[in-house]
Amino acid sequence: MCSCLPRSLSSSIMPRQSPGGWANLTERLVLTIAVTAIEVSIIVSMMLHGANNPTLARESVFSTVMIASTGVVGLCLTLGGWRHRKQAIVRQGTSAYLAVLIALTVLTLILPTYTRATDPGTFSTMQLAFVSILSVLLYAGFVFAQTVAIETTSVDMQASHADGGEQPEARESITANVLLMLAGLIGIVMLAEQVAGSIENALMSFQVAQSDAIVGALIAGLVLMPEAVSAIRAGLNNELQRGLNVAMGSACATIGLTIPAVAFASLITGRGLTLGLPATDTVLLILALSVSTVSFGTERTTFLTGLVHIVIFLAYVFLIFIP
Repeated sequence: MCSCLPRSLSSSIMPRQSPGGWANLTERLVLTIAVTAIEVSIIVSMMLHGANNPTLARESVFSTVMIASTGVVGLCLTLGGWRHRKQAIVRQGTSAYLAVLIALTVLTLILPTYTRATDPGTFSTMQLAFVSILSVLLYAGFVFAQTVAIETTSVDMQASHADGGEQPEARESITANVLLMLAGLIGIVMLAEQVAGSIENALMSFQVAQSDAIVGALIAGLVLMPEAVSAIRAGLNNELQRGLNVAMGSACATIGLTIPAVAFASLITGRGLTLGLPATDTVLLILALSVSTVSFGTERTTFLTGLVHIVIFLAYVFLIFIP
């Protein structure tokens, strides 16, 4: 599994990218939807598991943002900086991801705490539907911007491949890959539901107060694992921009697609949905986004830059168990 368009912004930076951008784009979109479907399926099944669990979706999305923006990004910067001393990034690429991520997180995870139509931390039906539509539109605009970038960089390549050059064959295998992926998706969702349900029952039996936060972090870690491996490997290979695109793209896709899907399930089933973060998590989220803005504000990163992200990630993990 891959994250949303990890190479799309870097394609506008590296004109030597191989042809077949549209085929790669289609595959990445399908994989992104598959990853989101796994997370949504697990969250919805856990929401419907036993008593109402209104905060699980919030904890899962919050964990995804924190793991991606501090843990995965921190490891990319730290390990890459340790091996290559300094690594170059392009502010235009990272700023696009950050702008989308900040807007989505504030609208879905912070704003519900301050609305007055219902109890703190929740949206009314109209507010929930409106914010869900905004999230989908913003993510769709983000994807459209990436397709325009791919189209722009592909124009100059068409002439060089029109005179007998090899054409990519990725498009021919998309159908087979989709069918295989759907078959695997069913098995993964069923297995993850059983594991997550067992863990939640065990935590409840031991009366663990932070059971939702622990299960949410588990779901986020399971979904992000392939992207994390890909991003860290890219950082070690001195492809930091691609690694950052993988990590930040995962967070954008999670909020842009998961929140609307879970909101729709909540409206259909009548189960409550609490999205507003408590004060401690809000501080951590603002800190993570602020540090990301500073870290990506320059064109070069170092070992120290990544270490700051890792420190915030360790604070997030610590506060899960000792709030």
